[in-house]
Amino acid sequence: MPSRTPIHFLANPRFWIPVAALVATIAGWMLIRQVSAKPVESEADAGAMAGVAKVTREDLFRQVTIPAEFRPYVEAQLNAKVSGYVKEMKVDIGDKVKAGELLATLEVPELGDELNNAIAVGQKAEANYTNAHLIYQRLAAVNQAHPDLVAQQDLDTALANDQAAAAAIAAAKADIGRYRTLVAYTQITAPFDGVVTWRYADPGALIQAGTSSDSQSLPLVRVSDNYLLRLDFPVSVDDVQYLRVGDPVEVRVASAGGRTLRGKITRSTNKVDMDTRTMMFEIEVPNPKLELAPGMYATVVLKVENRPQALAIPIQAVTGKGRSVLVVNANNEIEAREVTLGVETPDKYEVLSGLKAGETVVVGNPRHLQPGQKVQTMVAAGVPGEQ
Repeated sequence: MPSRTPIHFLANPRFWIPVAALVATIAGWMLIRQVSAKPVESEADAGAMAGVAKVTREDLFRQVTIPAEFRPYVEAQLNAKVSGYVKEMKVDIGDKVKAGELLATLEVPELGDELNNAIAVGQKAEANYTNAHLIYQRLAAVNQAHPDLVAQQDLDTALANDQAAAAAIAAAKADIGRYRTLVAYTQITAPFDGVVTWRYADPGALIQAGTSSDSQSLPLVRVSDNYLLRLDFPVSVDDVQYLRVGDPVEVRVASAGGRTLRGKITRSTNKVDMDTRTMMFEIEVPNPKLELAPGMYATVVLKVENRPQALAIPIQAVTGKGRSVLVVNANNEIEAREVTLGVETPDKYEVLSGLKAGETVVVGNPRHLQPGQKVQTMVAAGVPGEQ
């Protein structure tokens, strides 16, 4: 039988099995000693984690959004004052016009004839007056030089003729002025700076006088002052008390690329509509480049119930149907507090009583926290105003 060398002995698997078992036993024993030497902290000893925020002073307000629609500052449909045919239309829709600019011309030939006739009557009246006045002056001069030479009746008649001729001149001048005015009405001009927003007639169309009883009288054009727009918006009767003329207003215009404008309340009706229980307020919006147009929708954003430097806490801090909060005191212990709340904003509550500035409140889901429990605090993530 051959002898076993050391190499043969180490190569035998039966040798390594008990060795491996011994090494594993020693390693387990050392691990147990290490773990048992480290003190174990319970959750109660370390303190539960709680997200918190500070009670601060902030300017709070309630935000109200109201849909509104732009309209022209002034707008007029221009009718003819006299009946006639459209001779010329000088403008079309979209044209910008200035006050006094000629927009259209009517053709009324008979007005020209009547004006010429009135002028001729006026000239005849002036001639009659000249003759009557000379007769009266001569008779008056003779009567002064030779009393009782001219009968008083003749003198009175000459004076009456003189005065009648003068009155005829005045009447003729009035007729001339009237017909000249009617002729001027054949020229349709812009009453103010603006934009032609519609054209109703073309050359050759018969236009009835706008003052006639005919309900079918057709306007010629519509002119709108779009350089200054009105934005009317109805405010609920509950919020009317918080608004005054001159208060700042934000206007958002989605149809103008999400543009945001800032203005002030210009005027109000000072009367609540009994059907809608709202009061109408108005903002004047300058539009010098005509970037906005009447009919565009806008959203008016109002700040009501302003509370300057009010005590504020995050909305997430309020529990118990809005009547209580959890406070972390100086000993890092939980306290339950009853609070009285005021204005509510999208992320904050106004605190009227129950808290002081600088105190720490728990935010988020506090169901795992109980009054008297010690906690570790960390600034809650996602709380507005907290870093």
